[in-house]
Amino acid sequence: MTASPQQVRIGVVGAGLMGRELAIAVERWISLVDHPVRPVVTAVADTVAPARAWFDRLGTVRTSTDDWRRLVDDPEIDLLYIAVPHDRHEEIYVGAAEAGKDFLGEKPFGIDLAAAVRIAAAIRRAGVFVRVSSELPFFPGALAAWEFVRSGRLGEVLEVRSGLGHSSDVDRAKQINWKRRAATCGQIGVMGDLGMHAAHLPLRLGWMPLNVYAMLDDVVPERPGPAGTPVPCDTWDNALLAMRVPEPTRTDGRTFPMLWEMKRIAPGQSNTWWFEALGMDGGVRFSTRSPTVLERFRFENREQVWETVQPGHRSVWPTTTGSIFEFGFLDAILQMWASFLAERAGAIGDRFRTATVEEALASHRIFDAALRSHTSGGAVSPD
Repeated sequence: MTASPQQVRIGVVGAGLMGRELAIAVERWISLVDHPVRPVVTAVADTVAPARAWFDRLGTVRTSTDDWRRLVDDPEIDLLYIAVPHDRHEEIYVGAAEAGKDFLGEKPFGIDLAAAVRIAAAIRRAGVFVRVSSELPFFPGALAAWEFVRSGRLGEVLEVRSGLGHSSDVDRAKQINWKRRAATCGQIGVMGDLGMHAAHLPLRLGWMPLNVYAMLDDVVPERPGPAGTPVPCDTWDNALLAMRVPEPTRTDGRTFPMLWEMKRIAPGQSNTWWFEALGMDGGVRFSTRSPTVLERFRFENREQVWETVQPGHRSVWPTTTGSIFEFGFLDAILQMWASFLAERAGAIGDRFRTATVEEALASHRIFDAALRSHTSGGAVSPD
């Protein structure tokens, strides 16, 4: 056994779905083996009182308020989880950084590229520890795919595909919310909502594109408002980005194609994340639709072989769960937080790490290029 874990007091800004997921992860923390940190949720801020009231069941919350600044200014809170609409990111993220608070922030890390640049600058000036929420690459199959690629087993890269699709917006009668309004979600639309899921692994592997060609689609232009009257739904529902990336093993300037797909209208999908990379020597693909298996490709004895591997419950931070059991979304949330808090404590080692501010900023540059590509009708370079 290691020394007693350090207690870390967390304040939650935004008591919605993802704030509750953190609370559930904290309640399951005992399943982690010898983690150096023991988190406790001690405060919550949200303008909606019933949302805050949900956290009373934890028995550890001593501050419940509608003012996020109380959490930022409270010296008894060690770090924050900030999960608010995109138009609130800059104000709260910058305020937290300037107050010297470490935090985990939700994607996309600002409503647009300009906001993301200002947030990143504030974090650098303050020297606080900040990471970005992105849980799906913590699935064992996703981690195995990442390890396969970074080992060099692909050989020369042929193509890469990643994305996330769900079907929640197939229902045209679904009521409008902040994610379906450009004023609160941003002009990047679905790319702000789902884009970090597509970006995390490719950017972690160093695949920054030279240019971006975007196909953006606003499928449902109106949705019912709170009174049932149709109101504008003015964000992109679906986005497909086709990019060219420098091939690292070549010196002649060859590039390979990379496709990111982000869809809120993807018939047949629940909340499916996928990653696929093919090379001359090997290939790998994983999807949360088949979460217990990883597929690997090899060319052997003039035969093309796709093999199915079951990685089991193999996580970034070891748990008491047996390796034969199957992994799920709540496990991914727990592992993301374990990674974040271990890295903050200086104990992450060579384990897979939570998405960085630099990766979020790079994703914003790509999404901004996608908007310019859509306007121009051609491929453009990320700034």
